[in-house]
Amino acid sequence: MPAPQDGPLLDDAAGRLIRPYTVSNGRTRPTTVLDLLSLVMATGSEPQVHLGPEHTVALELCGGPTSVAEIAAHLRLPAVITKVLLSDLVDCGAVTARAPAFHDMPTDRSLLEAVLDGLRRQL
Repeated sequence: MPAPQDGPLLDDAAGRLIRPYTVSNGRTRPTTVLDLLSLVMATGSEPQVHLGPEHTVALELCGGPTSVAEIAAHLRLPAVITKVLLSDLVDCGAVTARAPAFHDMPTDRSLLEAVLDGLRRQL
């Protein structure tokens, strides 16, 4: 019997009950450009198409802004398969995705040196 926290297609004794690429119907290319750090969030709109159990679990994980990497870890699926599932959800309007925000701020060398010194003291 699958463990409830592991999702519908995992079993403690047997492991994954189906191959990861079966989840995406063999697709390996998402229709939406997603980075591992892209933030995905549910829109509150119900999908009008039938989605698989992994889609449902992924949608439940998107209650707040959640990274693609975090969703992949929770689903225990390869990132590329997770991107396909999430792009399906974007296509049907169930989630939105946005690229991570990067700031062109110069790096504070003294801060980096302090972090390095602290790490060295821990080792």
